[in-house]
Amino acid sequence: MAHTCRGSIRLQGAMIHTEDSCSFVISNAGTNTFHLRACSEVERQRWVTALELAKAKAIKISDSEDEEDFDESPSPGGDKAELQTVLKTLSAKLEDLQTCSDLIAKQCAALQRSLAEAEAVAADNPQEVMTKMKAVNERATLFRITSSAMVNACGEYAQLAQTQGRKWQRMLSHEHEQRRRLEDMVEQLARQHSHLEQAARQQARATTTAAIGGGGESLAHSEEDEDNEFFDAEEDEDQVETDYIVQVPFGHRRTPSGISTSSQASEGRHLGENILNDSESDNENATISVITRRNASPADNSTSVAVSTTNNDGQVQPIRTRRTRVPDKPNYPLNLWSIMKNCIGKDLSKIPMPVNFSEPLSMIQRLTEDFEYTELLDKAAQCSDSCEQMAYVAAFTVSSYATTSIRTGKPFNPLLGETFEIDRTDDKGWKMISEQVSHHPPMVAQHCEGRGWKCWQEFTMSSKFRGKYLQVIPLGIAHLEFTATGNHYTWRKVTTTVHNIIVGKLWVDQSGEMDISNHLTGDKCHLKFIPYSYFSRETQRKVTGAVMNREGAVKWVVGGTWDDYMEASKVVNTLKTNKGTPVFETEPQTQLWKRILPPPESERYYHFTELACQLNEEEEGVAPSDSRKRPDQRLMENGFWDEANEEKLRIEEKQRTARKQREAESELAVQEGRTVPSYEPNWFIKEKDPFTGSPVFVYNGNYWECKKKQDWSRCPDIF
Repeated sequence: MAHTCRGSIRLQGAMIHTEDSCSFVISNAGTNTFHLRACSEVERQRWVTALELAKAKAIKISDSEDEEDFDESPSPGGDKAELQTVLKTLSAKLEDLQTCSDLIAKQCAALQRSLAEAEAVAADNPQEVMTKMKAVNERATLFRITSSAMVNACGEYAQLAQTQGRKWQRMLSHEHEQRRRLEDMVEQLARQHSHLEQAARQQARATTTAAIGGGGESLAHSEEDEDNEFFDAEEDEDQVETDYIVQVPFGHRRTPSGISTSSQASEGRHLGENILNDSESDNENATISVITRRNASPADNSTSVAVSTTNNDGQVQPIRTRRTRVPDKPNYPLNLWSIMKNCIGKDLSKIPMPVNFSEPLSMIQRLTEDFEYTELLDKAAQCSDSCEQMAYVAAFTVSSYATTSIRTGKPFNPLLGETFEIDRTDDKGWKMISEQVSHHPPMVAQHCEGRGWKCWQEFTMSSKFRGKYLQVIPLGIAHLEFTATGNHYTWRKVTTTVHNIIVGKLWVDQSGEMDISNHLTGDKCHLKFIPYSYFSRETQRKVTGAVMNREGAVKWVVGGTWDDYMEASKVVNTLKTNKGTPVFETEPQTQLWKRILPPPESERYYHFTELACQLNEEEEGVAPSDSRKRPDQRLMENGFWDEANEEKLRIEEKQRTARKQREAESELAVQEGRTVPSYEPNWFIKEKDPFTGSPVFVYNGNYWECKKKQDWSRCPDIF
């Protein structure tokens, strides 16, 4: 009763009164009022009596607590001495009680004997009866005095025990609180220790790489640097707008060291590095111009990228200017009580989740972020060794989880028939089309084409709520095929766990095992995602794996973390120990993938990366069912969350109405003996997978042709 919560009433000052035969009211000076009703008058009276007794007890406890002077944090030595003193006092009181009990027993026995003697002589000698009655009165007086002493001793003992019991209970609560704080400190120290170890390993790795000269990788960079020519752009601090332009051949990969910008143009610097690292083309005459434009006004922090190509005549043709961030996330408080109030008496499937839990991206768009590091597939397409190609494919599968380390927002659930296209052939060399092909269960079909490769997947999942965390288990299979060699890879995603669902800060972990198979050569890669542990001495979020050929011999060893980097080493020799454990002799490690961190200020806009910011950018010519045309998602991105919730509810009701209409048509067809029409996607068809034997949705090849003609007659009206 010392710690109350919102909506509670302290019985100490509560007013309890009855209204009728079954109802009664509890209130505290008008602040909170509980109107309660029992099923009968007897039950109501039992409740009122119990509450009145509890109120009297609360008042008594409060009065006794006011008389105490309790220190919540006494010294350990004082606690021990005080405890010994209290125990001695209680022991002495207990001995007094035992003495009083013995005296009462003796006085009771003497009284009984006196009464028996008085009864024996009552008939024969009346004079002697008076003497015996006098003795009985004396015995009764002694018995009364001894009983009174016994009662007083019991009261003192009970009072002392009760007082010390409450004091010890507070001390125990204090110790529990101290223990909890200590556990939190230990967990924090363990996390800091893990981060320091990881930073030390990265620093040691960087130092070792810098110290090695003349190596294959260093030599390759040296030769590459000689072929490139970079120009520093001059910066004029007095200009209102400053343009930084760097031109390099598409075929080369090098971080531009010639860009010199101020701290306010840091977004442009990161942007230039990302574009130049990701760009690649077979056309030697093609160039890319990275233009970062910033205004002098501190309120305008937007950055754009102008991507252009140069034709054979030397003319620069602008293609697209893309944004690099979205509007900041507004600070809207979330009233859980109002949500729960609106859920009473409703079907759970019809309860709209507010956009406060979401990020302004659809699940279809979120799946597109798997292809943020497609340069890994571009490199894999150029590999002649199938095992080396498998290592790059493994790094690509791991890179798709990088954004989940800090992104905990829930994407919008796609509507049935919702699509999303993205065409980045101008700068990244790939384009993709996705469609929500099923709503129960939810399923997304995706098809992507790049430079010398194509990838498609059918994403569906099952979820398990475990109380403190939620597990998301992907069920679909991803396919990857390289056109030059015909190597066909398949894999299934690992389990994603969202922790602290009820209380605490949300965080995401990836765990489980992944098997990547090359169905043409028989090569396999086994990856293991180690679960996160506060007290593990291993690197957190660690991923380990090995690439094996058809015979099961390990050819490459891969490892890293799913949120930062992946490295690989080629196995040159395999040794056997006495215990039969294989030991691999490898070449120096090669870094396959390194995550590009989002800007520090990205926490203000949902921790979006540059690619994530560009996914929901408005674009002309897309299908009417494209995710970028969702009004609720667009309103949320622009900061109008109340209007977004209203639009979300309207769209979901529209989807339910369409589903009921299809169900009614199916029932009518059954009654008339006609074939029941089933829902058919617009851009994907269901076929039997030749590798897994299960049905799978594959791209029918019509979307980009319809976009060219702007023929969207087959698109449903879902928004």
